[in-house]
Amino acid sequence: MNGDWLLRGRDGRLTVYLPSGDAVLCRAERGPAGSWDDPRTVGGGQKLHPGPAIGQGADGYTHLAAWRPTVPGESGLVHSTHFRPRLAPLDWVSIGHPDKKGDRTGPPAVAVDTAGRGYVFVRNQSGGVSLRNQKEKGGWGPWQDLGGHDVEGEPAAVTGESGLVEVYASVPGGVLHWRQEEPGRTPVRTEGVEVPVRPGTLRALATSAAHTTLFFTDTSGDVCAWRPGEKPVTLIASAGPGPVSAVRCDIGGHDCTVLAQRSASGRVAFAAYPTEQESAGAWWTESGPQLPSDAVVSVALDEQDEVVAASLSPSAGTLLLTRRKDEPGLALEAWREV
Repeated sequence: MNGDWLLRGRDGRLTVYLPSGDAVLCRAERGPAGSWDDPRTVGGGQKLHPGPAIGQGADGYTHLAAWRPTVPGESGLVHSTHFRPRLAPLDWVSIGHPDKKGDRTGPPAVAVDTAGRGYVFVRNQSGGVSLRNQKEKGGWGPWQDLGGHDVEGEPAAVTGESGLVEVYASVPGGVLHWRQEEPGRTPVRTEGVEVPVRPGTLRALATSAAHTTLFFTDTSGDVCAWRPGEKPVTLIASAGPGPVSAVRCDIGGHDCTVLAQRSASGRVAFAAYPTEQESAGAWWTESGPQLPSDAVVSVALDEQDEVVAASLSPSAGTLLLTRRKDEPGLALEAWREV
């Protein structure tokens, strides 16, 4: 899954989105901090390729994009919207191929602007990034080639506090960046950065009115933070091989960023630091049981704006959840199976 797969819906209930063979499943809380519904299939009966993408708008609606097989040797992208956790998501709608036809070109990424329009980004056959986005009055605009070269792994799409959509993509020896200059406009490429980034480790987060922050792992194994216009900063040694999940929250009256990652030991590691103040330092604290090697983690805020985290092991089918305790610091409750 490219993007955060644990999300708080418009009604405050949590939803998780789970890959399952050739489909995506979703599960929702029946009530805040309560029991959970059984899994349901997203988007109807269409068969999907692995690797869907998820994004959420300020309206609480979730947008999903995925590749599906069409004719032998070819695929196309589809999109679905999930309005409320306990409602069924809309059926998958075809949005085509960035090169008109062909097989999968790379994992998609999804962002949602302040008008609730979905933006689907994906690598094209030329190695750059293409975009297709919803129009304000309904329907979809044409595919647009945003340029770029040699894109690797999953792009990271994000909407800033300004409501402007941005996307980051890793290339050999660096990161490329595109940003909207005005709402509804096509994102334009800005100055990137030369940095030894590991493909598949990008996660972006809105961290202030002026900035989004990209988190990535470099080739030496450190988690780094980068805001366009500044230099990348080494934050902390990576706890494990995958991307981090990140969320902003209030801890003791301070605006903090919390990172979570499956550690090399198999447990979930958490770190927190004052938002955009990487120089303050951060350190990992491990939590919960040892997880299978394919386990992933996602963090979000619950109905009380407190940190909640989920871990998922696709092979074992195990979904675990924990929440922050009502006490100082980032103390967490015992993990429980959902």
